[in-house]
Order: sequence, then C-alpha cells, then structure tokens
Amino acid sequence: MNERDFLAERFEEHRSHLRAVAYRMLGSLAEADDAVQEAWLRLARTGTDDIGNLGGWLTTVVGRVCLDMLRSRTQRREDPLEAHLPDPVVSEQVTDPEQQALIADSVGLALLVVLESLNPPERLAFVLHDMFGLPFEEIAPVIDRTPAAARKLASRARQRVRGAAPEPDPDPVAQRRVVDAFLAAARGGDFDALVAVLHPEVVLRADGGKALPGGMRVLCGIESVAGQAATFQRMATTSTSRPALVNGTAGLINTVDGELFSVISFTVSGEKIIAIDILSDPERLPSLPLPDPTR
Repeated sequence: MNERDFLAERFEEHRSHLRAVAYRMLGSLAEADDAVQEAWLRLARTGTDDIGNLGGWLTTVVGRVCLDMLRSRTQRREDPLEAHLPDPVVSEQVTDPEQQALIADSVGLALLVVLESLNPPERLAFVLHDMFGLPFEEIAPVIDRTPAAARKLASRARQRVRGAAPEPDPDPVAQRRVVDAFLAAARGGDFDALVAVLHPEVVLRADGGKALPGGMRVLCGIESVAGQAATFQRMATTSTSRPALVNGTAGLINTVDGELFSVISFTVSGEKIIAIDILSDPERLPSLPLPDPTR
C-alpha cells in the first residue's frame, strides 16, 4: 500500500463522523459532502507527520470549512437560513430496541431549524462542543476567539436551543403510535381526534420551495395547525404514505401516482405532536437519498 492509499484509508475511518459534523453545521447533505471532500484535500496536501490526533484535526478542519461556507452565505446575501427547512435524513423505520441508540444520535429537523438561526461562530461552538465533545481549547482557534469566549458562544447557543427546540420522546414505537393517530384523524377528517394528538404549542413548517408563494409557511399554536384539518385530509386521502424515520424521529414518505410528493417529520413530546416539518419542494425532493421500498 502506497502512502496516499494509506492516508485515504485512515481518512475513510473518520468520514461518517465528519459528515455528521458538517451536516449539523450546514443543514445540507450536498454541502456537507463538499466540506468533507475539502477536508480530504487539505489532509492530502498536509499529510499526517505532524498530526497527533487525526480525528480531532479533521474535525476542526471540517468545522473551519463549514464556518467559511456559512459566512459565505451571508456575504452573498442569500435568503435567510430560517426561510427553508434543512435537508432531511430519511431511513427505514426502526422498532428494534437495540437500534434505539442510533436513533438517539440523530438530530431532528426541529433542532436543525433552531441551529440555523444561530450565527456561524455560535453554531460552530455549540455543535463541536455540545454535540461532539470537542474541548473549547481546540474550538477557539477555529473561530479566532479565546477558549473563554468560545465557551460563552456555546452557552448562548445552548440557551436558545433549550428554549426553542423540543426534546422528542425517546421511544420510537410510542412516537409512531402518535403519528398513526394523527394520520387516522387526518384521513377521517376528525377534527377532535386531530386536536387530541397536537401539543398546545405545536409548530408546523411547510417548505414548498419556490412553488409555495412567500417561501416556507410557519403556523404556531394548536388552533392554527388544527385549522389545516381540511388540508391534512386532502393530503392523507390523495397520497400514499409509508412510515420512515426522518432525522431519527417518526415520519412519513408521501407519494402521488408513484412520484415523491413530500417528506414529513414529526416531533413527539409528551405523547403529543409539538412540531411538524413538511418538505414538498419539487426541486429538492429528487436529490434526497431515500430507502428502497422494495427491500
């Protein structure tokens, strides 16, 4: 094995971790892959001779690349990050208790939406420290701050996350039971049953992309969300739904005449639905990696 092949093999040992870091930083699967590729290019130019902890080095490199990408978004004056849903990660429904640890490591769309409201240094400090355990001494140089300043950024981000991102119930079977009740109420047009499964502070985010006038639509509160009962009924009766995990929580993949129509994520907290995130953007849906329904 030559030196480059050896380097590539060592890098591959860290790829899934690096992609997880980049996805939490960027909320975009394609951009996360770009950030990981850039980390590989930098490693290939640098080599490992002067790197004591390769995993830590690569994590900080990916963090720095993502920070630059987030800042570039702002400099290009793109639409605000809150104006669209992050890319969902869709996988098969898992009910085996032994797989619950994997679900626990996932980051729900509701949390990612909150992360996208943070400024880039706050997001990096929070993601690298709170989600991946990197010490502030290693985070500080990435954002050109002292460790104490990095700690303050993470603390400020943590307060915003705790106040805005609901903690989902840990049992995937219980989550699915609540979502099934929601789907049954929607199909039957049963308003009272629909209200019964919604949290009083439920938030609905519907991202139809450019096809939806005004961008992403956000509804807050049980009255506003339950007021969409007719829309839920139409969606439930005109599309075919199959269960899936969307960012580790109970979700649905909806198709119409065999074509992907939407991906829905539900955040269930206290056996009530507290967040519903619907991605129906026809430009983004085709690029999503989805589980094969024939398997």
